[in-house]
Amino acid sequence: MGDRHDDDLEHLLTRFLTHLQTARDSSPYTVKNYGTDIGQFLAYCRERGVRSPAQIDRALLRRYLAELDAVGYAKASIARRVAELRSFGDFLVREEVLPGNPFRSINAPRVPQRLPRYLTVAEVESLLAAVDTSTPLGVRNRAIIEVLYATGVRVAELVGLDLGDVDLAQAQVRVVGKGRKERIALLGRPAVQAVRAYLDGGRPALARDRRSRALWLNRRGGRLSTRGVALMLEKTARQAGITTPVSPHVLRHTFATHMLDGGADLRVVQELLGHANLTTTQVYTHVSRSRAREVYRRAHPRADLH
Repeated sequence: MGDRHDDDLEHLLTRFLTHLQTARDSSPYTVKNYGTDIGQFLAYCRERGVRSPAQIDRALLRRYLAELDAVGYAKASIARRVAELRSFGDFLVREEVLPGNPFRSINAPRVPQRLPRYLTVAEVESLLAAVDTSTPLGVRNRAIIEVLYATGVRVAELVGLDLGDVDLAQAQVRVVGKGRKERIALLGRPAVQAVRAYLDGGRPALARDRRSRALWLNRRGGRLSTRGVALMLEKTARQAGITTPVSPHVLRHTFATHMLDGGADLRVVQELLGHANLTTTQVYTHVSRSRAREVYRRAHPRADLH
């Protein structure tokens, strides 16, 4: 505590971000978000002459949240910032910079739970049918959609796959998820066939460097980016005439919803999605239930009678 920087808020934020990278193995995306959002709060503090964490109190925090609300930040965005600031405060307590966490003196706004968007089975079929598989990129795109729908993996997990992670004989891929946790994702027969076609014909045509271990290559032979996958899905959805916005995450939602609709156990879906907490997976049961209610109302002759 002797260093004159020890109470400097920016210096403490830098230490916290380093902690996220090293001790918690957070993704670069997570670290960037924490840095931006907490940095915004520190700038607010600076403008009001608050230089030390000891000067942060409930009144200051309530004014900050009120300002975010006044300029139009969504409740979900404000709630995320509160969660990030609480995590920062917990770190300051652990490092003995503060005796208590001031960020736990405020409540995050209640965020109405939005049900995840997902595609119908017919829309998935349309999406796959819209891909032109006469080109190497088309063969790749078909395989990517098949894998996203078959596994429910996150887009960062998808683009992070290397050739050695794929085991077509066992119909599975090894995925490195959040917190560097490994899990096995399963492939159905159509996905195995699509990946095999890509490895046999699509990938060799795209490869510029034979030493590259990346599974998914872009048109220049480099590793495909998450943005590249998102743009491909948007374009394919337009060609398929699908009005629902289609993103990698929508296909993840679709995988989970269709699994539960098909009778899969919630804990199995949790494991396949790589969710650390079952409550995260439970949101899909609401989707499944709401769909069940729709089907019941349409199908049962006395469903609308009370």
